[in-house]
Amino acid sequence: MKYTQLGNTGLIVSQLCLGTMTFSSGTGVYAHIGAVDQQGADAQVKASIEAGINFFDTADIYSGGESEQTLGRSFRNLGIARREYVLATKVAGRMGPGKNQVGASRGHIMDAVEASLKRLGTDHIDLYQVHATDALTPLEETLRALDDLVRHGKVRYIGVSNWHAWRLATAQGIAARQGLARIESVQAYYSVAGRDLERELVPLLEAEKMGLLIWSPLAGGLLSGKYSRENPSPAGARRSGFDFPIVDKERAWNVIDVLRPIADAHGCSPARVALAWLLAKPVVSSVLIGAKRLDQLADNIAAVDLTLSAAEIRRLDEVSALPPEYPGWMVQTQSADRLGETDLWEAATVPVA
Repeated sequence: MKYTQLGNTGLIVSQLCLGTMTFSSGTGVYAHIGAVDQQGADAQVKASIEAGINFFDTADIYSGGESEQTLGRSFRNLGIARREYVLATKVAGRMGPGKNQVGASRGHIMDAVEASLKRLGTDHIDLYQVHATDALTPLEETLRALDDLVRHGKVRYIGVSNWHAWRLATAQGIAARQGLARIESVQAYYSVAGRDLERELVPLLEAEKMGLLIWSPLAGGLLSGKYSRENPSPAGARRSGFDFPIVDKERAWNVIDVLRPIADAHGCSPARVALAWLLAKPVVSSVLIGAKRLDQLADNIAAVDLTLSAAEIRRLDEVSALPPEYPGWMVQTQSADRLGETDLWEAATVPVA
């Protein structure tokens, strides 16, 4: 296993993080995601620890708290000391029918963190992430509540998930001006089939030296090797019943057409190649992997040992490239002149023959 700093913090995390959304009884929407019971969860946590993974991610909303409870119990069942793992969970999802049992208000955050700590069976959370954008609560209120949790020792670092770049930049400015704990990481969807965050989020994360955690690196299983242009909805596969996250399917099929021969050349699954492509991106701190079975988990973990050649990465970059979008294409054109890559003055003044 390889390890990285979480953004600009002193926290060291494994490049792979065990995501535990599948730790569930499999009811409701989770019937499409997975139903890993306590025994299965213990086996996955044990295999992850043995592989060198020290980073584990969950959320209060996953099966109404069941994932947190199961994960916490796994650590106790296996006798894993609290200092041996980094624990991340999230807040903002609806946890009850009440008007205030959702969002990132001070009240909900304070209630939710106590409930999460109890379910997880711990006295602190290493990374506490705001799971969604709360359109009602002022950013100042959310950040002040999170800062209080850090000051009280219940939370070590704070992060967010699924935020726009402008909102994240605004929050960092507020935190800096008011002396509050800054946001250290973003958990976001990113895959070789979905590179939208490269437009605005990646430049911001690089400028602010923030960590990037990836959810759904296989695009909801689309890059697992089960799906193809000829078989877009295999029986029993997750996306056949729960088509998420949103993906441009035509571009995805083109990506899979390139993934397969690269995987064949390395004697591995397309999923492993897709994960290795992400792990090669310098902005990525850790990639969340989730599994229903131990063999799936083992295959994903093996991605840390797969090194793609520059030519293979270039082929995947080219087939998955984002279409031009304003102002990106204009910024790129004008920046080329400033960086000495072209001379717009010369191009504009050379007489036409």
